[in-house]
Amino acid sequence: MFDLVNRKKRVVQVILGLAVLPFMFWGVESYRNDGSEGYVAVVEGEEISRREYEQALRDHHERVRAMLGANFDSAMLDTSEVRSSVLERLIQQRLLYQEAVKNGFVVLDSQLIKTIQDVQAFQKNNKFSKQQYEELLRNQGLTPVIFESRVRNELLLQQLLDGYSENAITPRTTTERVQYLSEVRREISQSKITPDQFLSQAIPEEADISAYYEQHKTDFDLPERAKVEYLVLSLEKVAKNEFVSDEAINTYFSEHQSEFGQSEERKASHILISVSPDAPEEEKQMAREKAKRILEQVKQNPDQFAEIAKEHSDDPGSAMRGGDLGFFARGVMVKSFEDEIFSMQLDEISDIVETDFGLHIIKLTAIKEERHPDLEEVREQIENTLKVEMVESVFGEIVEDFSNVVYEQGESLQAAAEKFELIIEKSDWITKDSKEPAILANENLLSAIFSDDVISNNRNTEAIEVNPDTFVSARIIEYKPATSQSLAVVKDEIVEKLKKEMAVSMAVAEGQEKLVRLQAGEVLDDVAWDDAQLISYMQPQGLDHEVLRAIFRAEVDELPAYVGAVKPEGGFNLIRISKVIEPDSDEKTTPENFAKQLQQMITQEEISSYLAAIRQRYDVKIIQNNF
Repeated sequence: MFDLVNRKKRVVQVILGLAVLPFMFWGVESYRNDGSEGYVAVVEGEEISRREYEQALRDHHERVRAMLGANFDSAMLDTSEVRSSVLERLIQQRLLYQEAVKNGFVVLDSQLIKTIQDVQAFQKNNKFSKQQYEELLRNQGLTPVIFESRVRNELLLQQLLDGYSENAITPRTTTERVQYLSEVRREISQSKITPDQFLSQAIPEEADISAYYEQHKTDFDLPERAKVEYLVLSLEKVAKNEFVSDEAINTYFSEHQSEFGQSEERKASHILISVSPDAPEEEKQMAREKAKRILEQVKQNPDQFAEIAKEHSDDPGSAMRGGDLGFFARGVMVKSFEDEIFSMQLDEISDIVETDFGLHIIKLTAIKEERHPDLEEVREQIENTLKVEMVESVFGEIVEDFSNVVYEQGESLQAAAEKFELIIEKSDWITKDSKEPAILANENLLSAIFSDDVISNNRNTEAIEVNPDTFVSARIIEYKPATSQSLAVVKDEIVEKLKKEMAVSMAVAEGQEKLVRLQAGEVLDDVAWDDAQLISYMQPQGLDHEVLRAIFRAEVDELPAYVGAVKPEGGFNLIRISKVIEPDSDEKTTPENFAKQLQQMITQEEISSYLAAIRQRYDVKIIQNNF
């Protein structure tokens, strides 16, 4: 992604949450937890706590929210894929940290101090301001100790990975070939042969159905299941019953006003024409001419800014989003870029702005005004905070009392529900591997529910901490042991599976047969071609990698040319190549700038390979039910 932030300051600003890059960190607080809250993974004996994971998940949500603005939908992030990717990043960071320590990397105090003092957001009148530093950290919910620990850790990782960017050297001939392939375009049409077209013809034999069942009988076993009722005791639930006076709320608001304010933030999109500050004057002039042409195009079609950015911007990260850089406050971007944005009107398009990264055309797309809410806007938030503070000191005693009641009166949850004013909730069928409901999806709790004592004696489980300051006790109200399913029960499921497999084979065979005929020069009237579209490696228009490879490996001395590819999800794509469009010499990226971009991509690949290698050497355990 395009990085307008000075490299030395980048670490600090990402940790503060002031930039767009999705990178998460840990600090001393993750080493201070006592483990009672549970953990989601263990990396070479070092735990990643559930609290740390949940904070990383919240950080990820906030970054996406800032990036998408009004288009944000929290439901799109509430998936197992997102949760797994967040956890994987935490694991990768911990692996790199341990590798850095193991290899003797250190961060001197002088390095740490200089990195922090150089951040513009911490400066007043171009000098580091301790007061401004502490105030900004406080607004972010951080202490200097935690923040400095995070910065030190990230600087350590930066040392470890810097060698990869320095060593990513590509021969010139390779660079030229890769650049050509990335910029050449081909006009194609597709005809998709899908398995659905053959389902009605796919009729499995009875013998095949029986054979499949015998070979996969255990796949159809049903695990033991249970319906449970349960109680949830949490710090928040207990705190709700506390009383907070108006005087206490007013005092808290007066003492913490700075925490509720929000500085002005702006959202912008940009088109980057990359050129190095030390590039030859001829190269700089070519970049200026290109920028002028694009600026003229943008001003003639301002509503097409996103499409123009996707086509022309040299910033691959933001280009994919139409140039969108998300929201940011002052002190995040380099000065000339930032000054321009904070002087613009909404929807205004800038003239050409020059930075060390190249030439920029900027569009201001949204403004969040600086605001300071009045007491009534934050009264409920303050009240809840004070209630939690009142209960925190005695919550341990409440949990102990709750644990005693559910154990001593283990034949029912009713007594505990009445004493602690809790509602008995009920689940649908769950198993040892259930992910829903989330409150029950805890390895320790599920193990307790399906223990011999709870099943045989119909007792409550002990009170188990499933989230920080959240405890659950459950009991089984209906139980079914593990069972095998007969062929009669699962026959329809097997038939559907075999039909799909047969349909996939038939679709591929049909596609391959038609491809041979097309390549032999036949005209096939029964092939329906989609509308033609221009594609390239950089703009694949949704085509998967195998289809792209087939298109760009095709011989195109005579057109139209025909290729085909088996789809990963099944089926076959016939592709007609009707035109080859060579790179425009006026529009193409300079070889020097492309070499830099290629170096960055190679560096990323090498780091990915390095991560995969060290993951094989380290013991990594993921607690599936804890995240």
